[in-house]
Amino acid sequence: MKHFLRMLIQVCLYFYCKFLWRCMKFVMRKLTGRCELQRICYGTKPGASRTMKIETSLRDSKSKLLQTSVSVHPDAIEKTIDDIMELKKINPDINPQLGISLQACLLQIVGYRNLIADVEKLRREPYDSDNPQHEEMLLKLWEFLKPNTPLESRISKQWCEIGFQGDDPKTDFRGMGLLGLYNLQYFAERDATVAQQVLCDSVHPKCRDITKEEISKFSKTEWEKKKMDKAIGYSFAIVGINITDLAYNLLVSGALKTHFYNIAPEAPTLSHFQQTFCYLMHEFHKFWIEEDPMDIMEFNRVREKFRKRIIKQLQNPDMALCPHFAASEGLINM
Repeated sequence: MKHFLRMLIQVCLYFYCKFLWRCMKFVMRKLTGRCELQRICYGTKPGASRTMKIETSLRDSKSKLLQTSVSVHPDAIEKTIDDIMELKKINPDINPQLGISLQACLLQIVGYRNLIADVEKLRREPYDSDNPQHEEMLLKLWEFLKPNTPLESRISKQWCEIGFQGDDPKTDFRGMGLLGLYNLQYFAERDATVAQQVLCDSVHPKCRDITKEEISKFSKTEWEKKKMDKAIGYSFAIVGINITDLAYNLLVSGALKTHFYNIAPEAPTLSHFQQTFCYLMHEFHKFWIEEDPMDIMEFNRVREKFRKRIIKQLQNPDMALCPHFAASEGLINM
């Protein structure tokens, strides 16, 4: 009974707020002489704050035209804006800036939806060792990360040196498909110096603080193992695929809207997503060192803490994930 009453109250509050909101919109239009879209465009600075308000206004509108405008084809945006201006009885000659602002917002909104589709397509495409393009990308990944070390054969234990689990990396791409490989290669190619440094750090051992009494209890072999069992220490490629999963979920959940709407003056693209992955890899590496985990078994804890920190940052509508690497120097456009 309590559960039913709680649901009933929530439903009543929903309809009350919805009705009140529509009444307030009507009153504001009468008082200001402007519709909600005009008030947002003229009263909110460009970027995520404006675009997200426009997106909410369009999506929650009673008008079918406004509801569907957030999912039109990019080529249809100009006509959609003309239709919106006509529907709202707004003279474009008197309000020229409104059309420009709406176009910029719709390009971002539609572009974000299309970016999700592009990323999802890559994630769903499995790595195929019989596909020459896939194989070429994988071999280039090795060349970018290990430019001075030839790969002895396609199937090789050498792959473990860059953080794959076995002698054939294709098995590690199952979770994220080609998206994981695309991101790793992008990072290794576009910001080679940082990627190589992160790889080097990830296998760099740190000595544990062990007393002389403890040392005397171990054989030489056991001591060498103990001495090396704490490293900065994670598998570079596997972590890269895992951070790809993090970036993918941030994108699909909408958390990255604040970042992309603040940095992309028009539609965000796959390059923007890959640059964001590079940023996350770089920041996770620093965060891992700061957390100073005992071993790789703490990876999930550190990753979850890192995820929460990024989400908290992205809740700020003025947030843009500032890059610290050459690959994204021209990304920010504030």
